[in-house]
Amino acid sequence: MNEQQNTALIQNVYRAFANGDIQTIMNSLTGDVDWALEGPAIVPFSGRRKGGAEVLRFFQALAETQQDMKLTTETFVAQGDVVATLGRYSATVKATGKKFDVPIGHFFTIRDGKIARFVDLSDTAAMADAYVATSARAAR
Repeated sequence: MNEQQNTALIQNVYRAFANGDIQTIMNSLTGDVDWALEGPAIVPFSGRRKGGAEVLRFFQALAETQQDMKLTTETFVAQGDVVATLGRYSATVKATGKKFDVPIGHFFTIRDGKIARFVDLSDTAAMADAYVATSARAAR
């Protein structure tokens, strides 16, 4: 695929996320996809995942622990089989009622028309803070 097709693939994945259409996202992944969001363990969707079943658990952790999720992307940069995006992600943590709004950088590697690798760079400290109950924070 060329850079325009790769960018269109990623734009389609973002539209699917906005619509809660996880199946379209899953259909856009290679069987051996490598999916990474490095962050502290308190962020239930952080970590490195390999393969579709593990990536599905990423989306399940988002849905189970967050509401009012909003992902916006302002910038798309494509070079060869890599597409990078910059934007923001916001949500409210269900258990604490705390909101966060963080900058994000996403990096996708495309192979044979599907996403083979995803790296999510974001302010995981702000996310982690939203997962900490107020009483637990006051006890520190």
